[in-house]
Amino acid sequence: VQLQASGGGLVQAGGSLRLSCWASESISRFYSMGWYRQARGRQRELIARITRGGSTDYGDSMKGRVTISRDNAMNTVDLQMNDLKSEDTGIYYCKAQSRITGGRIDWGEGTLVTVSS
Repeated sequence: VQLQASGGGLVQAGGSLRLSCWASESISRFYSMGWYRQARGRQRELIARITRGGSTDYGDSMKGRVTISRDNAMNTVDLQMNDLKSEDTGIYYCKAQSRITGGRIDWGEGTLVTVSS
């Protein structure tokens, strides 16, 4: 599957951005879709993920400030980010996981989010 992330950019602290991940295949095929962030010098971390059944899971770093949603008809998974902080700066990647354990994992190329203080 090809995953295309969009919506990144430069935003001031306190602002909002909405990221979108488009998949070249039906996202209903995947157990979960998620958004991860990699900041400079840090490991990639979970921001949010959503399962085929609609269950959501949020990482601690942005919990309460982000909402993940999916549109099966459009094959997209969006991440609404609010009250952005400078430490939210990083490259945001979309991930598709075919099964709950094991299976295939696909990553998109990422979209850069820069939050200015």
